Amino acid sequence: MLNILTITGPIYLSIGLGFAATRRGMFSKVDGQVLGRFVLNFALPAMLFNALSQRNFAEVMNPNYLMAYGAGSMFSFAVGFWVWRVWRKKPLTESGMVAMGVSCSNSGYVGYPILLQFLGPAAGVGLALTVLIENLLTIPLALAIADSGEAEHLSWQHTVLQSLKRMTKVPMMQAIVVGLAFSMMGWHLPEVLSKTVNLFAASTAAIALFVNGGTLVGMRVVGMIQEVRWIALGKLVLHPLAVGLMLMVVGPIDPSLKISAVLLAGMPMLGIYPLLAQRHGQEGFCAAALLVTTIASFFTISLILWAMGELPGWHV
Repeated sequence: MLNILTITGPIYLSIGLGFAATRRGMFSKVDGQVLGRFVLNFALPAMLFNALSQRNFAEVMNPNYLMAYGAGSMFSFAVGFWVWRVWRKKPLTESGMVAMGVSCSNSGYVGYPILLQFLGPAAGVGLALTVLIENLLTIPLALAIADSGEAEHLSWQHTVLQSLKRMTKVPMMQAIVVGLAFSMMGWHLPEVLSKTVNLFAASTAAIALFVNGGTLVGMRVVGMIQEVRWIALGKLVLHPLAVGLMLMVVGPIDPSLKISAVLLAGMPMLGIYPLLAQRHGQEGFCAAALLVTTIASFFTISLILWAMGELPGWHV
C-alpha cells in the first residue's frame, strides 16, 4: 500500500496544491485558464510528439489497444446513455453529456502524470492512442448527440462531421499525426529543436495537475449528489472494467499498454467536461460530477493499482 501511495500521493497533493493556491487567491481562475491553454497547446503536444516520434511505428500503432480501448469506451458510453435516456427518461442533450462523462477520461491532466510515475517514458504511447479514440470517436459522438437534442433540424451525422473537423485543429491531434509520421519514416528532429521540444514536454505533468486542482474551486455538489454518484460509478468502475474485459478478448498486448489502457479508463472524466456542457446549460451538473469523480478517483485508482500488483499478467 505504501508503494501505491508513492504513486497516487504526489498526484493528488499536486491537485490539492492547485486547489489551495486558487482558493487563497494566489492564482485566479483566469490564471488557471492561461496555464491550461499552455498545457493543451504546447506542453501536451510536445510530450505526445516525443512519445510517438522516438519509437518504432509498429510499436506505437497498436491495433489491439485501439480495439480494446475503443470497444470498452463505447460499451461504457452506451450503458451511460441507455440508463439516462431510456431508464431515467432524461432529455437527449443531458443523456449525451452523461455518456461522455462515463467514457471520456482526463487522460492528459491526471492520467499521464500517474502513468509517468508507474511506467516511465512508455506512458506517452498509451496516452497518444487513448487521445485518438477520445477525439475521433467518443467526444465527437457525445457532442453530436447533445447538439442534436437542441437542434432537431440537424442530423447527428452532420454534427459528428462538424465535431471531427474541429478536432483536426486541436494541437494534440496535430502532434499525434506529425509524431506518427516521424515514427513511420524514421525521421529525427535536429538537436536544437529536439531539446526545445523536450523542455516543453517536461513541464506537462506538474502544470497539468496544478491547473486541474484550480478548476475544482467553486464547484458545488449540494442537491446533486444522488444524481452524480451514478456518473462517478460509471466512470471509475464500469469504464475500466469494460476496457479490462476487452483487453482479454482482443489478444496479446504489451503489458505496459495493457496497464495504460485500464488506468486511463479509470481516471475521472476530462477536465473540460463542464466547459463542453456550458453551451447546453448543463455546466453545474457536469461540474458537480467532475468534482465528486475526481475526489473518489483517489480511492478507486489506488484500488486498481493494488489489484494490478496482485493479479498475474499485470506487471511491466
